[in-house]
Amino acid sequence: MSDTPTPSQPIDIKSFTLGPWQTNCYIVRLADSPECWIVDAGFEPEPMIACVKAEGLRPTRVILTHAHVDHIGGLSQIRAAFPECRVAIHADEKAFLGSPDLNLSGWLELPVTCSDADDLLADNERLTLAGTAEWVVFHTPGHSPGGITLYHEPSGIALVGDTLFAGSIGRYDFPTSNGQQLFDSIGKRLLTLPDETQVFPGHGPPTTIGQERRTNPFLT
Repeated sequence: MSDTPTPSQPIDIKSFTLGPWQTNCYIVRLADSPECWIVDAGFEPEPMIACVKAEGLRPTRVILTHAHVDHIGGLSQIRAAFPECRVAIHADEKAFLGSPDLNLSGWLELPVTCSDADDLLADNERLTLAGTAEWVVFHTPGHSPGGITLYHEPSGIALVGDTLFAGSIGRYDFPTSNGQQLFDSIGKRLLTLPDETQVFPGHGPPTTIGQERRTNPFLT
């Protein structure tokens, strides 16, 4: 199996719904390349870890769309399984991994702390997967201050975390949330993408930008 992708190789996304909050976590790769990313790390990540190992994949990054407890609860297990994998998060949530108050686990009386991220992401940063698949980091705050979307324009794919859902939007009643920022992130970033863009959210089924533009009751 070659690490060198060809232009015809599609993006392959495997979704895992993990833990008590049914968090969508993803394995993202180019078809026929063993390099992959893990996007978000919910509680009870064993099925995702097992899939990576069974398929002989090589995760090079764990990318966190944000650092609320339901998206980081399995991070320590994933790090233990793949110690060479680098963890990346937006710079505005650098402190969340080590703070139960910020990552909301303190509210649950189930405090979760993780080691610091290896890499801090910025708006419009470009990340390369398996040599040529270039993804753009959109800073999409509101649900949380460092929320991000990962966008791959050639394949029309956006992994949006908890910013936008099928028929709904992210909560903005948490201490570090901001409703105006959330609506700006959706309206000024996500809804500028083509209607056919596939949206992979942090909870619930996938959707498209066009579907949400037309039918999402929070956006009309």
